[in-house]
Amino acid sequence: MSPQDFSAQFNVSRETMQQLVTYQALLGKWQQKINLVGPATLEQFWTRHVADSAQLLGLADADHLSWLDLGSGGGFPGLVLAMMLQPRGGYVHLVESDERKVAFLRTIIRETGAPAEVHLSRIEALAADQPEALAGVQVITARALAALPKLLPWVAPFFTSSTIALLHKGRGWQEELTEAEQSWKLQAEIIQSVTDEAARIIKVSQLAQL
Repeated sequence: MSPQDFSAQFNVSRETMQQLVTYQALLGKWQQKINLVGPATLEQFWTRHVADSAQLLGLADADHLSWLDLGSGGGFPGLVLAMMLQPRGGYVHLVESDERKVAFLRTIIRETGAPAEVHLSRIEALAADQPEALAGVQVITARALAALPKLLPWVAPFFTSSTIALLHKGRGWQEELTEAEQSWKLQAEIIQSVTDEAARIIKVSQLAQL
């Protein structure tokens, strides 16, 4: 996928495309020092990372403007979502415990003006002492972070009756879901990924521990 193809498919403004191009350049530069993404995926930036992240926007309501991305790593999907939500007035909270990755994320935010904030913290610690800013979070995301049985306990403290979670899952999604359902009552919609035939987005709209 070329930048032009991505822009056309997701109806992205020129300003947002400029932010994403800046992001791509900085990712390539920082990747030489720290491992932010799989090295082989750098050449697939627009498909493997940006489009894969951007597809989440269409799975949430247009008025869902407060997002929380757990285990943000190199910024996917959190930073992509922040840039694409900016014209609507959206905001994304990113959670990352690796100081070097946090430095990278804050550099991208500074250089692009993306509406986002990075919380340097382990997820469990942030959940135990939640800042007031997270009280109104409407959408929770996580990509390549952990299998569902481990991931759902991290999601749950931030989840309310008006929250949804959009969780990227690979080819083992069915086994993960079956195992998670032994400990969790959840209402989940399984959505085919637009970038990978074997992958799914699990959209969780109800979540409670059994």
